[in-house]
Amino acid sequence: MTQPAAVTFIETDLEQITQATGRVAVIITPDGKMDAAARRVNRLTKGALKRLIESDSWADMKSAQVKTLAWPVGMEAEALDVVCLPRSASSEEARKAGVALGKLKSDAACLILAGQVRRAMDLVLGLRLRSYAFSAHKTAKQKENAAITAMVADPQEVQDDATAQDAICEGVFMTRDLVSEPANHLTTTEFANRIAAMEDLGLKITILEEDELQKLGMNLLLSVGYGSASPSKVAVMEWNGGTKDEAPLALVGKGVVFDTGGISLKPAAGMEEMTMDMGGAGVVTGVMHTLARRNARANVVGLVGLVENMPSDRATRPGDVVTSMKGDTVEIINTDAEGRLVLADVLWYAQKTYKPSGVINLATLTGAIIIGLGHEKAGVFSNNDKLCNTFLRAADNEGEGAWRMPLDQVYDDMLKSRIADMKNVGGRAAGSITAGQFLQRYVEDDMPWIHLDIAGVASVSSDTPYAPKGASGWGVMALNRLVADQYEAD
Repeated sequence: MTQPAAVTFIETDLEQITQATGRVAVIITPDGKMDAAARRVNRLTKGALKRLIESDSWADMKSAQVKTLAWPVGMEAEALDVVCLPRSASSEEARKAGVALGKLKSDAACLILAGQVRRAMDLVLGLRLRSYAFSAHKTAKQKENAAITAMVADPQEVQDDATAQDAICEGVFMTRDLVSEPANHLTTTEFANRIAAMEDLGLKITILEEDELQKLGMNLLLSVGYGSASPSKVAVMEWNGGTKDEAPLALVGKGVVFDTGGISLKPAAGMEEMTMDMGGAGVVTGVMHTLARRNARANVVGLVGLVENMPSDRATRPGDVVTSMKGDTVEIINTDAEGRLVLADVLWYAQKTYKPSGVINLATLTGAIIIGLGHEKAGVFSNNDKLCNTFLRAADNEGEGAWRMPLDQVYDDMLKSRIADMKNVGGRAAGSITAGQFLQRYVEDDMPWIHLDIAGVASVSSDTPYAPKGASGWGVMALNRLVADQYEAD
């Protein structure tokens, strides 16, 4: 797994600033006020910092922006990054400032003079998340992500937050790595092996193989993988950090390690991007890593359906009728609408096996959600206002865009089939909503449930707030926050 940059929090040491190599970041308020560390930097640079602050260039600076002085005189550092940030900066502002530093960091060590910043942890989080790079398959030797040192007023005070931040960054990076991996490396078997390795964190791992899935009647999930040589699997990750009798929250992820569309073959252009169609499973895996790593005081179970959707002589055909684990029948109109088939059986298994207090599923499910919401927000579908609003708050607090979409009987009626209980698609119109309606048929009536369609946010072609282009890790922080705020024991 790609490792986040290590962080050390120390007390402010003015003498150490002179010898610091790599990059040094100094925090200046918009009105130009300097703390003791900034004043030391100003003396070392023979007034260069003060001249910058008094310039028209600084007057045009906005909160969280950075100006860089290269090879500052009087210092060993290769760069002095001057960060414009109010003392009372919001969490979002502090993270944005960290992201700005992360874009500059590359492989250089970084010293942050954060003594006067009330949200130093958020600034460091933004920096760490943005400095991610996936280089597992590059032959050139990659340099390690150099360490970050943050000078703060009281290092001991931030120690607990620092441990939790390590867990969050690792979970996000794990998700990004999984989503970034090419399909010939991240097969269903390899994905399951990586999950199994998480037993070292204290998770209970169960891998259900094809013979067990057949006995359970998970025919919808199995039908997706018929055309592939890779075996279909369901991986279960149990974290029991809460009270013994507490019903767990269930997280369910779509893990299609590659999606050709099956017999309903996708166009060739852009098909290489379908390595990210396991994004929902990637998020669930990253969240479970984070919860275990920070020893969350909650019971959470993560379940992911791992399949590959390929065309072959064994592949499911359009027009086939398949019986789900629940017992109803589905007419497969389009084999490229496979994610909902995977989720349907895993959703039913999760409820029947673990009797959860609520269920949240994640999937790169529809292109239609991208048409509706672009790459800025995930689509949120829910049968429970309380759970949905709680999640939306958590996502907003973590800067991960999400927007609630409708569910209604009129959309459900679009799934009627002439020869089976339902079709797996409802036509072109309202495609993301009819997909949600399909999944809701596999949610028990009294079960609080959220469906997150993350097709537009899991992997994108431009920078996201916390990541370079590519895999974003969207959802790990929001779901971790949801668990921390709503499910952890006092």
